[in-house]
Amino acid sequence: MARAVAVTAPPPVPSAGRAEAVLSRLYLTVTRKLDGLLQGDYVGLLPGPGSEAGESTEYRPGDDVRRMDWPVTARTTVPHVRRTVADRELETWLAVDLSASLDFGTARCLKRELAVCAAAAMIHLTARGGNRVGAVIGTGDPTSGGSTQRLPARTGRKEAHGLLRAIARTPSKPGHSDLGALVDMLNRPPRRRGVAVVISDFLAPPQQWGRPIRKLAVRHDVLAVEVLDPVELALPDAGVLALTDPETGTLHEVQTADPRLRRRYAEAAAAQRSAIAQTLRGAGAAHLRLRTDSDWLLDIVRFVAGQRHARTRGSARPAPAPRPESEVR
Repeated sequence: MARAVAVTAPPPVPSAGRAEAVLSRLYLTVTRKLDGLLQGDYVGLLPGPGSEAGESTEYRPGDDVRRMDWPVTARTTVPHVRRTVADRELETWLAVDLSASLDFGTARCLKRELAVCAAAAMIHLTARGGNRVGAVIGTGDPTSGGSTQRLPARTGRKEAHGLLRAIARTPSKPGHSDLGALVDMLNRPPRRRGVAVVISDFLAPPQQWGRPIRKLAVRHDVLAVEVLDPVELALPDAGVLALTDPETGTLHEVQTADPRLRRRYAEAAAAQRSAIAQTLRGAGAAHLRLRTDSDWLLDIVRFVAGQRHARTRGSARPAPAPRPESEVR
């Protein structure tokens, strides 16, 4: 499927003071909403059983029988299960794809802005309790001026804010990005088990990035955050549109009034998104889809709450499937 988007003037670059104010407001919004809706024991971004012993509670239908606390059960003659919490001092790495294809959006924001918002939420959810957070950032084809940048993992709120500022201020470069090479940067050098978050629109062929993500998931808990715009799922009936590929500069004129063209586009988009979801599922990565026309904070809250409920209750049921790709809000 071609990565064609409407030709628009580039957004104005905000001043340093205004950019800092926007980032501060973004982080404040994330802190208030996520802290208010995701209260509870420390369990991390992808809550799992962990190895720290927690309290014993009376068994309830649906609890994992593998967590039975037999000494307490024997003393009380009532079945109890041992709760556990995630390990402290977690190390989290973000792989943030800021290639030119993310400089597009037809709804509330650009995909690039949504990627920065997702990074802010992930940093907030993991950078606490002495945890370390680092990032690798990709900005396009190195032969066309693009580059990859590694920001070392550090602890502390000040360092977390600096990491977010560095991500937000990284400019995009022309050319196709190599998402597979970006993900591979999280595999080298080998690190202790932690959390790896890949933020991208995943428009590169799955054959390019599927194997690196599978390799990453062998050692780490992997979360793939897919950012997309509704126009990438279905074309509007808007007459003749001038479209360009932001990564190559190729220009096309498309007659969107043709219903057959719109139908073929929607079918190709649905097949593409299905292939992305299937590749991520096969790699063992959790999949979070964020759209530029929806409340991304609410989507993150639902995802984290669903993951927490499924794992702390010992359920083997997968997280709810994403909404149909063909649906346009």
